[in-house]
Amino acid sequence: MNTTVVGPDGKPRCNWCAAAPEFFDYHDREWGYPVDDDRRLFEKLCLESFQSGLSWRTILAKREHFRAAFAQFDFNVMAQYTAVDVERLLQNAGIVRHRGKIEAVINNAQKAQQMVATEGSLAAFFWRFEPDEKLQPEPQTASTSPESVALSKALKKLGWKFVGPTTVYAFMQAMGLINDHASDCVMRITADKARHDFKRPVSARTC
Repeated sequence: MNTTVVGPDGKPRCNWCAAAPEFFDYHDREWGYPVDDDRRLFEKLCLESFQSGLSWRTILAKREHFRAAFAQFDFNVMAQYTAVDVERLLQNAGIVRHRGKIEAVINNAQKAQQMVATEGSLAAFFWRFEPDEKLQPEPQTASTSPESVALSKALKKLGWKFVGPTTVYAFMQAMGLINDHASDCVMRITADKARHDFKRPVSARTC
């Protein structure tokens, strides 16, 4: 599974980029680089929840529609959504119209507010589950990890929904909590440097 494909510039990229032309830009600019911005972290976890049972290409193509529909994933705004908003969103053809997932991300917005109140930020909580790089499996050989299982359990205990271990692992890959670029991928070194230079957020509980 640890293979690459040739990118538009003739250099190797992770093999999943071959699934769609637009994946190359997403892979090079976003995937695998560490993120500490709460809105971006919340957005990605929501989008991964919507992806469950679907392809990432479907979600990526609709991402701007999702952002418009969900107030740019400002969880402080989303937390105030009501049943009226759920019905409104179910009529929005630009997003995935799945009642359970829509209700889940609204619920998760409320839980995100609570997490910020106790931890100081979502980033501080999520980055506590960053795995030891020395113990990571070979890139792209897994769909879950002990850390994604642990984070999934922790979120569910706090009342979050649609955050299974596979969904959480994809979130961790994309947000740079692990560097899962293929060993020969030209972007792996760039992601490594970004992770090396990244200042890990600290929980308010430890300040």
